[in-house]
Amino acid sequence: MKKFILILILFTLIAGCSKSTPESTLPAGGTSTPALAPPEVQTTQAPDVEEAALQYLEYWKTNDYLAMYSMLSQSSQETISEEEFSQIYHDVAVELAMESLDYAILSSFVDPNQAQVAVSINYNSLLIENLNRDIILLLNLNEGIWKIDWSKGLIFPELVGDNMLQLTRLVPSRGNIYDRNGSVITAYAEAISVGLTPSQIKPNKEDKVLEELGRDLDMPPEVIYAMYEDYPPDVDWYLPLGAISLDAIEPRLGILESYTTNGVLLRNFDGRYYFNGGASPQAVGYVRWIQEAELDAYRIQGYSKGEKVGGQGLEYWGEDYLAGDRGGILYVVNQEGETISQLAREEAAPPAEIYTTFEKEFQLEVQKALYGYNGAIVVMEIDTGRILAMASNPSFDPNAFNSDYYNSSFLLQEYYKTDQKSPFLNRATQGLYPLGSVFKIITMAAALETGEFKESDVYDCGYFFEELPGVTLNDWTYDHFLEDDKTPSSGKLTLTEGLMRSCNPYFWHIGLHLYQNGYPEAISDMAKGFGLGSLTGIETLEEEAGNIPAPSSPLDATNQAIGQGDTLVTPLQVAQFMAALGNGGTMYRPQFVESIRSAGGEEIFSFEPEQVGKLPISSTTLNIINNAMVQVVDNPRGTANHRIRGLQINVAGKTGTAESGSGESHAWFGGYTYNQNENKPDIAIVVIGENAGEGSDVSAPIFRRVVELYFNQVLRYYPWESEIGVWYVPEDDAE
Repeated sequence: MKKFILILILFTLIAGCSKSTPESTLPAGGTSTPALAPPEVQTTQAPDVEEAALQYLEYWKTNDYLAMYSMLSQSSQETISEEEFSQIYHDVAVELAMESLDYAILSSFVDPNQAQVAVSINYNSLLIENLNRDIILLLNLNEGIWKIDWSKGLIFPELVGDNMLQLTRLVPSRGNIYDRNGSVITAYAEAISVGLTPSQIKPNKEDKVLEELGRDLDMPPEVIYAMYEDYPPDVDWYLPLGAISLDAIEPRLGILESYTTNGVLLRNFDGRYYFNGGASPQAVGYVRWIQEAELDAYRIQGYSKGEKVGGQGLEYWGEDYLAGDRGGILYVVNQEGETISQLAREEAAPPAEIYTTFEKEFQLEVQKALYGYNGAIVVMEIDTGRILAMASNPSFDPNAFNSDYYNSSFLLQEYYKTDQKSPFLNRATQGLYPLGSVFKIITMAAALETGEFKESDVYDCGYFFEELPGVTLNDWTYDHFLEDDKTPSSGKLTLTEGLMRSCNPYFWHIGLHLYQNGYPEAISDMAKGFGLGSLTGIETLEEEAGNIPAPSSPLDATNQAIGQGDTLVTPLQVAQFMAALGNGGTMYRPQFVESIRSAGGEEIFSFEPEQVGKLPISSTTLNIINNAMVQVVDNPRGTANHRIRGLQINVAGKTGTAESGSGESHAWFGGYTYNQNENKPDIAIVVIGENAGEGSDVSAPIFRRVVELYFNQVLRYYPWESEIGVWYVPEDDAE
């Protein structure tokens, strides 16, 4: 009975639940309690996991390792410090020589609070091509932010446990540098260092020892003797003399070896060898060891510890060509350095070779022409901008950077002395000097182009200039008068004659007149139009722009008119505008590289003349200036006539003597040939003797020597030579 009642009650409840809601019995228009709205459930959308993965990968690509670390999960950060994390990524990038990194997301899977993102990584190594790996990023959602579960396998899948990557670099030999005709300037070679201990020379053998050494080192015996004559004869000190390639010395090696009992010391070495002690060493450059502080920067470019790189000049500029393409073998190694597997191998590719614009023999002779003076010489084809010679003194032997070269330590110690005058500075492109009277060419151009002066205008060039209130300036003729008590002033001169005589008062007058009559910047603007105050654009060599200020006072304008004051130029800039004067007004970009060729002989680069502008003067002005420059050397009253007369080559030029601010003046001569020989292009030549005195006394004879060398003329002795290459200065004549 009880069971029946329970069943009945259950049935009744079920039936009641199944009935529909009864209709309201309230009259129309009545009110009732409104039904409750369904509840709104607030949900937080999880951030896009792929966006998080992309952000992490972008940080990796930009080497922002700290930002990557900030995206790691707490548990991952507990296993590795921020510093360790950054270091391991940096080390892998360096080991792989990784230039950049690319990535792409392949797929992703999200399971509310966890996710996986498959990624393809391309490690753009400079040494190993097509180095790709797929990795899986594991991410956890933590307080609405995706965090990375990190392991070393996310850098490279094979990096499990204590495994490491190891790249063995395959290094090609360095490319050679040749002159324009293919004569080698630097290449790998076996050589012999040569030196002398003067105290060990037997008196009856000294002349013969010096003769033999001079023959092999291409050095006058008198020059070698001068290197040690002032040292005590009883002290054993070593004089490094140079190096000779083994091929060159082999036929005479026995002769030199016979003098080892007379102080001659010979030592073998090999490596990158600069023949003849270095042809244009500041411009060609040298190679040096990679320093510890820069090792990582070079390793990431594919270099190894213990390698050498270009340190200056073409060696530095052409590093990418001369170094070749390095290869490598990529291994996975364990903590003990044992190889677990080889992952990839890429062979090295041979380097290119660089050919300079100069001929080595001429270049070496030009270097000798500057012997005894600090300064520079630049020789440039006037119609192309091709550099035919570039010399800078004091100089250096680039072989000194080869530590296997016995003379190395002696030479480097000398070069880096605090009182040494920067032998590594290329004075042709980086030396900054006031131009002195050579600048009068520019002042003359400004005078004519403004219309304020004509070629026929006459000025009385006396000893003194007194147009500046309270200031008296002396002409160079007065300085000579004080020395010899007979040099007259130049007297009345036309503008052409003013340049021929290098009359300071005339050009001071021009500078002051232009400044005071509406043309305050005519001269400085003309100088800039001649290429001064800006880079020549030689590109392959380090260079300075110089300084051409606008004058701010009458005295500034007066000084600038003769190339003094704050005006500073490089010899290369002067050679560039001298070439333009000689070719009709076209400015060419100076170039030092004739060609670059691959190992297979294919030309990567070939010299082409490049016009960069025109002199801002009319053809009439150009002709007047050129005529005046011819008169400088041809007219008996010209400042260079006594040094140039008798030369069988047609030349034009200008002397310059620039106050240096300390010591003697700088001696300038700049000019060009107009020989019009089809087989010998005309050239511009600029010579500066640093603190050497007057341009007509020092630089004009050197200019002449360079012309004679280029055109194969008989060489005329310098006033200071007892024979070619040997100095002789009479005690009673220091000029």
